[in-house]
This record gives sequence, structure tokens and C-alpha cells, in this order.
Amino acid sequence: MNIVPVILAGGVGSRLWPLSRELFPKQFIKLFADDYSLFQQTVLRAKALGDVCPIVLCNIEHHFIVVEQLRDIACDNATIIAEPLGRNTAPAAAVAALYNLQQGDDDVLLLMPADHKIDDQKAFVERVLIAAEYAENNMLSIFGVSVHCAETGYGYIQRGELLSDKDIYRVAKFVEKPDSATAEKYFTSGDYFWNSGMFVFKASTYIAELQQHAADIAENCQMSLQHAKKSDNCLTLSEEHFRQCRSDSIDYAVMENTDKAVVIAFPMNWNDLGSWDALWEVDAKDEANNVVYGETRLQDVSNSYIRAENKLLVALGIDDAIIIETEDTVLVASKDKAQAIKPIVKQLQKEKRQEVVAHYITYRPWGSFENIVESENYKVKRLTVNPGAKLSLQMHYHRAEHWVVVSGTAQITKGEETFSLQRNQSTYISPETTHRLSNPGNIPLVVIEVQTGEYLGEDDIVRFDDVYGRI
Repeated sequence: MNIVPVILAGGVGSRLWPLSRELFPKQFIKLFADDYSLFQQTVLRAKALGDVCPIVLCNIEHHFIVVEQLRDIACDNATIIAEPLGRNTAPAAAVAALYNLQQGDDDVLLLMPADHKIDDQKAFVERVLIAAEYAENNMLSIFGVSVHCAETGYGYIQRGELLSDKDIYRVAKFVEKPDSATAEKYFTSGDYFWNSGMFVFKASTYIAELQQHAADIAENCQMSLQHAKKSDNCLTLSEEHFRQCRSDSIDYAVMENTDKAVVIAFPMNWNDLGSWDALWEVDAKDEANNVVYGETRLQDVSNSYIRAENKLLVALGIDDAIIIETEDTVLVASKDKAQAIKPIVKQLQKEKRQEVVAHYITYRPWGSFENIVESENYKVKRLTVNPGAKLSLQMHYHRAEHWVVVSGTAQITKGEETFSLQRNQSTYISPETTHRLSNPGNIPLVVIEVQTGEYLGEDDIVRFDDVYGRI
């Protein structure tokens, strides 16, 4: 029996804003004191199942982050499938299952969101192996987490007939996130689990059930995969066909309709880290019951989550609070209101605020850039280009650029010229001039870029050639 982990890494984690942003969401952030992101922890957890080749599904905007983070943990055998837009878990699972079948396999798939925290690795493997046995018998399993409080932030699963003394039940029904009174009822009844969002099933079983209950999703995913584009490290689904696929969860599309659904008790410590108060619950605390990161000075502060990313953060006389400082935003909230941040983020999105899209440092396939100063007619950035990487061959209509090399060696393409620049050397690029910046060296290239012009938006760019497949 071969178990293939399928890691769903396409979310944006808006409830952990302002640390989590659209272009660098929570699953890729190092939220804890260790050296690994949640995504990396999920991949390492999957490795406990043996020498497996995981399938990673992610947003096209994040695939280069996935590549880098896999490289950091020496995982070089993963298949990365990039989604051109989000379509929820049912299509993502379909793509993974269809891909597995396309390779001539029909493996047991373990679907895991990339942003969960699970402490007991041994117990995790034991429960996965039990679920895999049911998958071999064409059942579709979901892990149900033991309910220990009246939580309103999770979906619930009502258990039905007991199938095994190992706490395995038929699924009676799935229910959405409840209000407080309903959550209390579920908690006291003892008949419910929290919905973990982790599934185990054979590729062929899932596709057969999807074709029966949501045939349109199966068809559009098949076409998206059939017309996918393959690069060295990524398979990008056809946007034309994937856009036609309706957005739906596995729960709605399949699990609520099939007669093959079972729920397997997942008794270990689990948290989907969906909010700041959830993060406070699982992290190490000081003597005042605070979780504290960064440079802080606290006086008479208790039961709070305090995180300073860039500046000195001072807090006095508060209890049960969330305070998050980033380079461009400060969040202050009562801990019991942490779940209510999502409507605020949606409002900021409507206002097209950059603070929900990207951090002060914006990551790109070639490296990153950091806005240092910005005004109406000029902008100053610091570019960091990874060794061997290059920006696209491009042109701007409305802005000129002046590049100054701070460290490393830059290879410049400007019009018909190609030349190198060393530290303290510079070049000027006028509007409507094709140009490219490359790093031919073995150390990061750091360049200060000064933009001037009547319009400095990131969308003033015409790409003629790009090694990362961007249009």
C-alpha cells in the first residue's frame, strides 16, 4: 500500500492578517520559534510515512515560494501543481487524484492542509495507517478531532454508526460553523467531532464519487490537467478550463452525498491556527501567560499575544489582547474578538489597500524587493536577486529607473547592450527601453532602484521574455 501525501497550500490565511498577506500567506511564515514554516512542518510530518513523493497544490503566485521552502528542507521529489486561481478543496483533490491516475497509479491519497499544527507524530501516523486500510476498501475517511470546548470557529461532523473499536464511525452529517448556543449543544452531546479538513481515500474512489455527485468538477479538472503547462519544477493548470470549474469543498461536493464516508477519531493535539487566539493557545507562554515575539517592553500585561516584527513595542496594563506590529500596519484587538477580523480584511480588499496584498518585502521568483521611500513622482526600492536568477526582459511606459549596485555582481541588458556592474556602479534606464537585471554570481545581488515618472504602479510593465513563465 502506497500512501501519497497531498498538501493543500493555496489559502491566504486572512484571519492572521496583518502577518499573513495574499502574496505571502500564513502557511509560508515561520510563526513559531523554530526554523520551519507551517508548510515545511506539514511536509516533514508527511515524511514520517516513509520515502514518499508528495503532491503540493498551491496558487500560481506562490509556486516559487513552495520551491524555495522545499529546497530548504531537502525535499526534492515533490510534484508541484499550480492553480491559476482558487477553487476550494474539491477541485484541488480532483486534480491530485487525476494526476495520480495519469501516472498509471491508484494510490491512497492523504489530503492535508498546509497550515495545521499537530504535535504527536507517532499517533498521527497510526491514525493515517488505519484510514488507509479503509481507503483500500473504497471508503472515504475524514479525521474528526475530539471536541473539548464549544468552539464556533470550526465546522462539525456528527458521528453515526460505530464501525470499529478504534473510534471509527459512519458520518451522520456535516454542519457549518455554529453560533455559541449550537456549539455548546454539540459539545455537551458528545456526538460530534471538529472537522479537521484532512481526508484519506484512493484516487479512483474519489474520482468515481466526484463523477457521480459533481461531474462538472471532475470534467473541468480533467481538462485543466490535460492542457496544463509543465516547467522544470511546476505543472500549471490551464486557466481557461480551471476558471470554468465551480468552487466547492470536498465536504459539499462528495462527503455529504456519498454512502462511503467514515469519520476517524483524531484524539491528538490539533489546531488549524485559523486565528490569533488559536495561535496564542498553542504557543509557549511566559510567567504572565503571554506569548511574546520581537523587541517588547511589557508592564502589567497578561494572557495576551504580543508580536513586534520591526519596532520596539511597549504595552501597559492590558489583559486578553492581541497586538501585532508589522512594517506597515498595527493590529490591536481583544482576544475574544480575534475571529472577527475577516470582515475588516474584506473591506480593506474592497478599498484596494496594498496592506492586504503584500508585505513591506514582496517576494518574487527571482528574489524580493522592499519599498524604502515612496512619493507621488518617485519611489526607492531595494532589490535582492538570488544567485543565478534574473528578472524578466521588460519595458515601462511611464517610469525611468536608476540602478545602483550595493553588493554582488549585476549583469545588465539595456536595449541592445549587455554589460556588468560591480559594487558602487550604476546605470540609468529611460522609459520605453527594454531592460533586464540578472545575477550571474554565487552570492545575492543587492541593488538600490530609484524610479521616477508620472506613474509608478507595478502594472506598468511589458514582459518580452520571462524564465518563470509570467505573461
